[in-house]
Amino acid sequence: MLKKVLFSFAIIFGGGLLFADAHGAADAMFTANNTWMLVSTLLVFIMHLGFAALESGLTRSKNTVNILFKNISIVAIGILTYFLCGFNLMYPGDFNGFIGFAGFGLSLPDGPGGLIEYAGGAYTYYTDFIFQAMFAATAATIVSGAVAERIKLSSFLIFSAIYVAIVYPIVGSWHWGGGWLSERGFHDFAGSTLVHSVGGWAALAGIIVLGPRLGKYMKDGSIKPIMGHNMPLVSIGVFLLWFGWYGFNGGSVLSADPAGVSLVFVTTTLAAAAGVIGSMICSWSISSKPDLSMVLNGSLAGLVGITAGADVVSPISAIIIGFIAGIIVVLSVLQLDKLKLDDPVGAVSVHLVCGIWGTLAVGIFSADNSFVTQLVGVLGYGVTCFVLAFIIFQIINAIIGVRVSEQEEIKGLDLSEHEMESYSGFQVFTAE
Repeated sequence: MLKKVLFSFAIIFGGGLLFADAHGAADAMFTANNTWMLVSTLLVFIMHLGFAALESGLTRSKNTVNILFKNISIVAIGILTYFLCGFNLMYPGDFNGFIGFAGFGLSLPDGPGGLIEYAGGAYTYYTDFIFQAMFAATAATIVSGAVAERIKLSSFLIFSAIYVAIVYPIVGSWHWGGGWLSERGFHDFAGSTLVHSVGGWAALAGIIVLGPRLGKYMKDGSIKPIMGHNMPLVSIGVFLLWFGWYGFNGGSVLSADPAGVSLVFVTTTLAAAAGVIGSMICSWSISSKPDLSMVLNGSLAGLVGITAGADVVSPISAIIIGFIAGIIVVLSVLQLDKLKLDDPVGAVSVHLVCGIWGTLAVGIFSADNSFVTQLVGVLGYGVTCFVLAFIIFQIINAIIGVRVSEQEEIKGLDLSEHEMESYSGFQVFTAE
């Protein structure tokens, strides 16, 4: 009898230890997931510094203050509008698949301070919001470089607020919010379309409404290159963006799963490296001179290209995707110039064109995804985002105008818009 009692006690005690161990392991995994998501958030945040350096370096020194002002403003606008309405537009819960709204502000779930298991026990509600908010701000940043050196600051900020607060989250809900494209099986892991092409379509609309910079396209049909003033700054910006992309893609695993995060890191890195080589070979072959700006944009092209399928393609496929993206971005930059679409930083070529390629590549290189479905998603986002962005720009243009005067553009936006100099007291040698 005593042996039976002791045996029963041992089972109960041992089971309690196993339960405690299991519970402790679950808590540890939850903490690891949440911590990795917050680290990824910081990495995505640092990308905005990369955009600021890239855009200011590829434009003329007389517009540097203006570029930097837009970049800091976009972060603030993106985060605040995403808090106000964007988050609940993108993730409205049960809705018709096209548009839904869960209310203003954050709809805090039950639990002390939101520190509850969320998204299947992976991380907290607050962590989900702040990670997604960084993505929202990125979409508007893409537009900033494309319309640089000739857009009114007030007009740009108004456009950004409307586009990020309403358009970006609504179209984002179609896939990430469980909408109609999600139901069709559309796959965009971290945003080749949902972030980069959404921003790229708006950038294209802005370029068309604004027109080219003064002196870019000559009457005889020739193209006058307008050189950026600081290539070291551009290089720093690109490396910061590449660095931040490990949070952009790695965080999109939505957990600290070792296998998932490791694969995404590998495919992301290989695609970026292949993008450099692809753009190097293509640009060097065409111009007979190695072009640093093309190679730098080639790395970004590879990163944008792999973002849609970083979790579902093999390392070899990632290299192919990145290499092709590197070639595409060079050809796109040249073609846009032929069409007299002036994009000072190559934003449309990098984010829109390579975003489309990356999204379609999922249907080519992943056996579990349909090319037709990917194409439907690309077309759906393209028509919606371009048309809405074009309308918003035209309305702003009709009310307050979108372009600075000819005198202001020649003088530079730093002095005409801000009455500040970016390099006060220093002589910057650049073709202005």
